[in-house]
Amino acid sequence: MRARGSTLSLLPAMVLVVLAAGFLLAPGVRAPRAEPPYPTLLVLGAAQYSGRPSPAFQRRLDHALQLYRAGGVRTIVVTGGRRPGDPHSEGEVGAAYLCAHGVPAGALLAETRSRTTVENLRFARLSLTPHTPVTLVTDEAHAPRALALARALGYEANASASPLSASPDPRYLLREKLALLAYAVIGIRG
Repeated sequence: MRARGSTLSLLPAMVLVVLAAGFLLAPGVRAPRAEPPYPTLLVLGAAQYSGRPSPAFQRRLDHALQLYRAGGVRTIVVTGGRRPGDPHSEGEVGAAYLCAHGVPAGALLAETRSRTTVENLRFARLSLTPHTPVTLVTDEAHAPRALALARALGYEANASASPLSASPDPRYLLREKLALLAYAVIGIRG
């Protein structure tokens, strides 16, 4: 009798472990359903190399450019700071890239201090009118976590995901899944 009672008390934990394992082993992370973009895009930073966007960052910027050219987008905020000793920030590099591809400088804002997704969102908010709805532009694997963070920080937000590379880094995909799982279990602190 006692063994059965202790097994039943472990049942919720066992179910959680099975669900977590299934989540982590499932292929990919689903990007949120595509919705029409808001007039303000918030491009989340990714690496830049010597003043040029990394391939991942360029995919995000090209996706933002595509949304801008489709019409309805008036402002693009590009986020991302710099590593110590680096003369270029992701925000500046991304804004320059978009400007060179035809987005007017007046439609671009560069957030240049952030090093994390939470900081991208917090610091970008300082350059926006309060309660401005935003469309997050990031990649498919990062979009669910970024959107959860944005909403926890009080943003009215949706996401428009750029595609991942043909062979995404499995460590990156796992990191995004683990972070999203951690947020689901312990909550998001804004």
